[in-house]
Amino acid sequence: MTDVLLQLRGLTKAYPGVVANKDVSFDIGRGEVHALLGENGAGKSTLVKTIYGLVKPDSGAMTLEGSSFQPPEPRVARAAGVAMVFQHFSLFDALNVAENIALGMENPPPQREIAAQVRAVSDQYGLPLDPTRIVGELSAGERQRVEIIRCLLQDPKLLIMDEPTSVLTPQEVSILFETLRKLSAEGTAILYISHKLEEIRTLCDNATVLRLGEVVGTCDPRTTSARDMAELMVGTKLHVPKKATRETGEVILSLKGLSAKAPHRFGTALRDITVDVQRGEVLGIGGVAGNGQDELVAALSGEMPTSAAMVTYKNQPIGQMHPNARRKIGLLAAPEERMGHAAAPDMSLTENAIMTATTREALTSRGFLHWAKARRFAEGVIKTFDVRTPGPANAARSLSGGNLQKFVIGREIMQAPDVLVVNQPTWGVDASAAAAIRQALLDLAAKGAAVIVISQDLDELMEISDRFAALNEGRLSKPRPASGLTVEDIGLMLGGAHDMEVAHVDA
Repeated sequence: MTDVLLQLRGLTKAYPGVVANKDVSFDIGRGEVHALLGENGAGKSTLVKTIYGLVKPDSGAMTLEGSSFQPPEPRVARAAGVAMVFQHFSLFDALNVAENIALGMENPPPQREIAAQVRAVSDQYGLPLDPTRIVGELSAGERQRVEIIRCLLQDPKLLIMDEPTSVLTPQEVSILFETLRKLSAEGTAILYISHKLEEIRTLCDNATVLRLGEVVGTCDPRTTSARDMAELMVGTKLHVPKKATRETGEVILSLKGLSAKAPHRFGTALRDITVDVQRGEVLGIGGVAGNGQDELVAALSGEMPTSAAMVTYKNQPIGQMHPNARRKIGLLAAPEERMGHAAAPDMSLTENAIMTATTREALTSRGFLHWAKARRFAEGVIKTFDVRTPGPANAARSLSGGNLQKFVIGREIMQAPDVLVVNQPTWGVDASAAAAIRQALLDLAAKGAAVIVISQDLDELMEISDRFAALNEGRLSKPRPASGLTVEDIGLMLGGAHDMEVAHVDA
């Protein structure tokens, strides 16, 4: 770092019932990789949206290269040299790479020129990408490359990245980090948001920590432990989930040759999945994004009906049973996409609680809703899972991503299911909240429920799973005891070695 690129001084932004940012001040230098840390609801998203022109601060000032910088909209921020890669991709599946990139340009050149620029930038920064590929056919890592290259074509001075590795494989993370280091060496500053603290320690030069909207400290990630950073974020000792010894019971859920066509052109077909799940166990299912995770959850939840005998619950075929009927008998699910699938953005938290808890929590009587009872249930979820929100009347979209995730997972756990299927339970959640969610899943299993956790976070799966299986191109490997698996074993399973024998596991 040679000099200061961006200065933030006294930035404050308040919304009804909450102060998102309070007197935030720090500097970002040219070529610096600067981490922005904080638990869910700490104000990180509001701050980066202010820098990018999506939010207007109530007070405070910014300077970019020594000049006043108050972008009224993202277009002005981009013109000044600020680019942002969002946590949720903003791409159109039916268009190709070049067409998607053109949509993000003010005055796009002809497609032929864009394609040439994409090839040149992808070669320069080690991000291989074919501009003619249809986006719906790309992996999650390749989709992120589209977003990054779209930013790099702007020749940014500051690149903001929000949870960039949440859907990437370890190999794709390595490629991304090499790209970011090259950009840094060329003088581009990077503001990096992530809950994966070991990644912060590997990549970042400095870190600013927010808590409840205020700067509570700075540190050098290279010399600060992940645990120390996490405890600075939450202001207390970090709870580590404890996996109590427990006995498994009878088989409660069985999949027998589960097969299903892909629900849409860019989906993944399920192919002959066979597995039994017992009471009291946590079955972890890993896999790279796009290998059938969403389809498997849909088949288990009832959103995607299958042949009746392919899914049996308590020895009864339920493949044709719809979601509400499955919920009534005790099989609940929480999908990966929280906004729009697990929760309706413009509905209140109470209304979102009603959508899935009506039957098991008896929130209706003779066709009428028990609003007071529904509100008490939503308040219970908020309190038990420490959801940062003014109250249950607030809309789902008003919550930070991590807090909405806590609400969605808590809503299902508090209904005391016999089987719970969760996809990416701690996606975008801070270290403290992730530990709490994992502990809640372990506690649920300890009470006799069967828990199926589908996740791309292998550390998470190894921490809480009793058995592990890998999903690859819609096929599920034979489950193995998690305690006996090595990184090499997991790599083979993720790569599609479905029938591999791991000698030392069974030894």
